[in-house]
Amino acid sequence: MINERRRQTYYGAINILNQKCISKKYEGCNSKNTIDFIKYLLSENKESRIAIIWDGASYHRSEEIREYLQSLNEGLEETKWKVTCIRFAPNCPKQNPMEDIWLQGKRFIREFYHLCKSFKIVRYLFEFSTNNNIFNFPKMFMYGNFSQMI
Repeated sequence: MINERRRQTYYGAINILNQKCISKKYEGCNSKNTIDFIKYLLSENKESRIAIIWDGASYHRSEEIREYLQSLNEGLEETKWKVTCIRFAPNCPKQNPMEDIWLQGKRFIREFYHLCKSFKIVRYLFEFSTNNNIFNFPKMFMYGNFSQMI
């Protein structure tokens, strides 16, 4: 196997209404890439308001993120914000449905390891398995009532 790169970072989100995963690859996790991913989500959902429920990673809580969200939602009532961010309980992957999607993508890679002749193929298979499925993990529906308010 030719190893072009040892790891790949993905940002991901789930559209609770249609149960599809939206992911985008990045060089790493930081405030700049987080803002870029939020912009990507907005561009993919132009007429929608977005609620992001995420973990407490430092790059999710940075001053840069807070300033970006403030500028994005400036002048709007909280119920009309374009993007609302809510944090999971600290260190609680059991609340995060994206963890199940990432795990399913990794299982898919393990199942088709014989096709993985390069890291490029590994990335392709991972993206294929996460972006081309409809997911219905039970924890996705923990937020169902909230999704109706959006």
